Amino acid sequence: MSTIAMEPRQAAGGGVTGGPVTGGRVAAAASRIADALSDTADVAWRNLLTQLRTPQALVFAIIQPVIFVLLFRYAFGGAIHVPGTNYVDFLMPGIFAQTVAFGAVGTAVGLSGDVRTGILVRFRTLPMARIAVLAGRTAADLARNLLVIAVMIGVGFAAGFRSPHGAGALLAALGLVIAFGYAISWGFASLGLRVSDPEAAQAAAVPVLFLLVFTSAAFVPSTAMPGWLQAFGTHQPVDALVNAERALILGGPAAHDVLISLAWSGGMLVVFALLAARTYARMGR
Repeated sequence: MSTIAMEPRQAAGGGVTGGPVTGGRVAAAASRIADALSDTADVAWRNLLTQLRTPQALVFAIIQPVIFVLLFRYAFGGAIHVPGTNYVDFLMPGIFAQTVAFGAVGTAVGLSGDVRTGILVRFRTLPMARIAVLAGRTAADLARNLLVIAVMIGVGFAAGFRSPHGAGALLAALGLVIAFGYAISWGFASLGLRVSDPEAAQAAAVPVLFLLVFTSAAFVPSTAMPGWLQAFGTHQPVDALVNAERALILGGPAAHDVLISLAWSGGMLVVFALLAARTYARMGR
């Protein structure tokens, strides 16, 4: 890039303008952003290739929610009554939320494995944007979530699930699911950076997700839970997501629930992304 100094121009009111200098700064910032996006795409592709080389992990990521659909639809569904709603239509929004929530475990396990193998140390020595390591990982896991959700839609329709308010409402609900999945993956990215053993990362992540998913209204109405459990279960992000999905898919006032879900996802994304970036920046110091 040229380093020739340029004289500031006299402005009409007697001041000076730094037009060329400002333009150069904007161009430099745009170049850095473009480089960061390119680095992120490269890291995401590397992670996607890694996942493709271990298809067993992807298969199990799909099998687990399928088993939950079959169990709750055919084994437990007859004992769970939701007034005015077909249980499978009540169930599938919870399954979508559960799928992306447990998918975040893969983010923690993957980054923990990278810490263990030392590849993150090598990444830090390369002339690349540091945020690309984390953004590329979460982007790859976002792509995996899209695939698993697509499969779950097919499984749900095969089990009798329908969207009474049409495809648009279903797509809007799935947009909330993907946003939540991306936000929570940053939280587990921070966990993966702090634990250098993939098994320990999984052991730390799963109890948290079980607590969030099974205390929410994902599988049964929250009114069926004890009061002390409702106090927690109805004030956490998974429950907010499930309620927003159902409001969109099944009908009813949706704006309030959608805004609450988006607020949870946006807040988690900001907090968890900053925490993960800080953790990564401190590695190796």
